[in-house]
Amino acid sequence: MKHRAVKRRSVVLGLGATAGVAAVGGIALSAQASDDTSSSASASDSLVFDPDGYTELTTTVTDTAGTDHEVKYHFWKAITYVAKPVDEKYQSLNVSVPVEIDGVAVDASDAPILLANTVGGYMPSTVTEATGVGASGAPVGGGGGAGGGTASSSPAPGASASAPGANGNTNANGGALNTNQYLALGAGYVVVEPGARGRTLKNSAGEYYGVAPAVIVDLKAAVRYIRANKGRIPGDTDRIVSAGTSAGGAVSALLGASGDSPLYDKYLEELGAADASDAIFATGTWCPITDLEHADGSYEWNWGDNALNTGKQVDQTVSKALRSQFAEYQAALKLKGLNGFGTLNARNYDEYLVKQYLEPSATSYLAALSDTARETYLAANTFITWENGRASFSWADFLTHVGARKKNTPAFDAFDLSAGENNEFGKGTVISRHFTAYSLKNDTTGLTAKRLDSDIPEMLRLMNPMHFLADKPNEGRSKHWWIRLGTKDSDTSLTVSANIAAAANGLGDDVNHLYYWDQGHGANTDPGDFITWIAKVTGRKARTGGKVKK
Repeated sequence: MKHRAVKRRSVVLGLGATAGVAAVGGIALSAQASDDTSSSASASDSLVFDPDGYTELTTTVTDTAGTDHEVKYHFWKAITYVAKPVDEKYQSLNVSVPVEIDGVAVDASDAPILLANTVGGYMPSTVTEATGVGASGAPVGGGGGAGGGTASSSPAPGASASAPGANGNTNANGGALNTNQYLALGAGYVVVEPGARGRTLKNSAGEYYGVAPAVIVDLKAAVRYIRANKGRIPGDTDRIVSAGTSAGGAVSALLGASGDSPLYDKYLEELGAADASDAIFATGTWCPITDLEHADGSYEWNWGDNALNTGKQVDQTVSKALRSQFAEYQAALKLKGLNGFGTLNARNYDEYLVKQYLEPSATSYLAALSDTARETYLAANTFITWENGRASFSWADFLTHVGARKKNTPAFDAFDLSAGENNEFGKGTVISRHFTAYSLKNDTTGLTAKRLDSDIPEMLRLMNPMHFLADKPNEGRSKHWWIRLGTKDSDTSLTVSANIAAAANGLGDDVNHLYYWDQGHGANTDPGDFITWIAKVTGRKARTGGKVKK
């Protein structure tokens, strides 16, 4: 039975398409969720998509040029994507398919599929309470940010509106907003929003059942569900494009890098995942918090000389020890920089970042300003030399410009086990564990173990995209990469995304990587360009208002 209760929702994104211009999206949630739950699949059903199990909704999407488009779409809610779920609330997905844009019929049967996760902080992510497309990516505290609308937002269990990493660019858990979903829908793409288990979930026995590798296993299972339903679910199941921010960006990159790796098979079998490929076509990742076993070292290499926001310097003995670890790791990777730059190492990475990313980012930002605004900015930021339409500056001056670092040292494997990443590697009834030998050696919680738990190396492999890009290149990986990071994002190191880009580029993959000038964690200032990029790499022309965009 087809459900045709039409609901309207106005979505004002107010987005700028040019990098360097801050913009975030929001949604005014005035519609109520349908009381009819017959459009949702349950775990007792076979993993077969029901083409008729939708509700028809209508929304207004404002594109990056400021033009409103009325989009009528079919919405499938809370479909359980595994046969043996641990928790259906999180192991379910929503599907949104445009059928009419500005009164013109849209055929999305072969459209690209945007797989947009809203994971943040490795926290649980659910779509079961969504009233339509994008609801799971509502902004922190209901604010739409610059140019956005308003939305209600309920934090996931164990989180709060001030969860680590959460800000005006993100949802309540520090994950992606709903900007990409709305623009994709307005472009005529299919949008799939998967939920996933997260690190704070605990059962009645006190066991943590959302810790590593649950989040990546769940997202892989979601991909398998989509691909197993080729010909039933709308969209081109061979053209799935993943998107995520922060920890969601990390698992998006991991999803792209690890496609069809047998390392995950036993975990997927335990869930009763569909017997299909979990490879995706293209990957979008924003400010990925990943490569965790080396993240403390890369963070100190980048931000070790920057004080905390209290003005206090972190322990420099620890910082310098971690920087030495980064130097060893980076040398072992033997990655070559983009555009003919040589082998990347701890001695030349600052030069690489400045020339490849930071100066071009500042140049784009300044070039987009009016003459008066540019003069004002340069007067306030005299470390930048502006000559012949190009910005230049030193690495040291850039660090001073950024200012305070966000995190203490170690940033990710905390000596006192207080970091969210410690919780991500919890096990059973143990809420948090160390995952680096250095932090275990310097533990301050009273642990007496001399070695990491025996399963930690496997968990690290399962959670690190670099394992599939640099250590043992995976043939089933995504071959198209959209990677973004703010230049003032000290939630992570600038080297993390640059290493992913260098590794993928070295394998011959298509890499589109840039940094947003003066933007912090979670920034997505060129979402329109991302939608256009999807059209380019998938060979599908985007539709808006019934018109084809070249």
